Amino acid sequence: MSDDNKPIGWWLKELDGLLESSFERLLAADGLTRRQWQALNAAAGPEPIAAALAPFLDGNAETLAAVTEPLAVRGWLLGDELTPSGQAALTGLTAKVREQRRLVTAGVSNDEYAATIDVLRRMAQNLSAT
Repeated sequence: MSDDNKPIGWWLKELDGLLESSFERLLAADGLTRRQWQALNAAAGPEPIAAALAPFLDGNAETLAAVTEPLAVRGWLLGDELTPSGQAALTGLTAKVREQRRLVTAGVSNDEYAATIDVLRRMAQNLSAT
């Protein structure tokens, strides 16, 4: 079977693995994991970190603590809040992540990206209704 004939599930798993590993490598240069980046990003938003990370963690408080405690030790988090140094770190990291996202979507038009998201959302809704 050629790469062009592989089903959508194969491509979703392939892309997910590549995204995970590329972001892990990017963030490792700053001593962070992807989940720690997500926690920092969540701390800048309206929702508690635990709620924002729930789709990625097992719901265990110890798992969440393993993500957030190193950020607190660095002085970047105080509970669910970013400290001033955490905000500065987030600003620098956001620039790196935006550049990585730009590389991921190189050659994909805004319309193609929007259409892809729309199709994937509808497919997920189809399956969640069953």
